[in-house]
Amino acid sequence: MSTQNSGPDVPVRRLDRFLAFAALTLAALSVICFFAIIIGSATGMSQDAFGEDLWPIVAAVPLWGLPAAFVMIIALLIMSFVRKGSAAKRR
Repeated sequence: MSTQNSGPDVPVRRLDRFLAFAALTLAALSVICFFAIIIGSATGMSQDAFGEDLWPIVAAVPLWGLPAAFVMIIALLIMSFVRKGSAAKRR
């Protein structure tokens, strides 16, 4: 058990909420597109079919979405640590 009095929590900013929800949405969409590619491959779609219609976009979402979500989460963590550190110095 901690002996330090925690006091009121640091308020959550609008930017923090946006980064959290955007990262979660982007990661979930990337996973869904990844499984769509796996299911499409398992059903016997030809390689030519993956180059048509919406499949190039479905393939690009996990390629760019997962790294972008990871960067957003790292930025969110860094911002949170900096904000809590500055709040602790003020006490």
